[in-house]
Amino acid sequence: MSGTATSSDRNPPPNNRQLLIVLGLFIGFIVGVIWLLGLFINSLVWVIPPSVERQLGAVIVPAYERLAKPSPAQDTLNQLLDRLEAKLPSEQRQERDYRVLYVPDNTVNALALPGDRIIIYAGLLKQTESENELMMVLGHELGHFAHRDHLRALVRQLLLPIAIATVFGDAAGLSSAAATGVQAVSSSRFSQSQESEADEFGLTLLQQTYGHVAGATDFFARMSRKSGAGFDFLTSHPAPGRRVKELQRLIEQGNYPVKERLALPETLANLEK
Repeated sequence: MSGTATSSDRNPPPNNRQLLIVLGLFIGFIVGVIWLLGLFINSLVWVIPPSVERQLGAVIVPAYERLAKPSPAQDTLNQLLDRLEAKLPSEQRQERDYRVLYVPDNTVNALALPGDRIIIYAGLLKQTESENELMMVLGHELGHFAHRDHLRALVRQLLLPIAIATVFGDAAGLSSAAATGVQAVSSSRFSQSQESEADEFGLTLLQQTYGHVAGATDFFARMSRKSGAGFDFLTSHPAPGRRVKELQRLIEQGNYPVKERLALPETLANLEK
């Protein structure tokens, strides 16, 4: 007598091979979406006009403006930045207003923010020993602006929440997105290739400003020997020792001269160590 087929016979459970195929397809789909999103963001940052970037800056920069105070140190930093900006290609100066905000905090770090603002912490200044190496740091940050690095992590963090908040008119959502933006900028970590490109940009500006590249590796070499609390530079940037070697290679490749370093301006050299 033939038996009656059960539902489990008609629909046998998937075997391990089928599960692996489904899992592989799912992972492939997720990777594809992430890849497409990365392409979209990389394209998007190049078409964001300065006016929109300033609007992003208006959301993020005030948090740092509250920490920064007008001071002789900040004035001097902006004078140094003006000298570097004068060497930028004209297209990188149009509709731009690069300014430094000096934050009197012992954190050892520098940031490039939307809206053409560079944050320099007192802790970083206390680790510099010449005007040349400080100019290399400032030139490096200008390199992040030139390559739009400062926008990539921010757009990744804010794209979805801002779109949702805008569609639904959610003011609280926009405020939350702003807070997320400040956090994203503060904790952003650029890739090795992004840092290398910004280093090369800063090196070129240093050569154009002084006619030589003395001090180009000094700050990074010093950071490679540091550790401990407050050294955010070490956690938010790739290994400084590797960057020193790459800069040395670029200096040799470009046959750049290395001459005398200039002392830090008095208003920066006299900061309490």
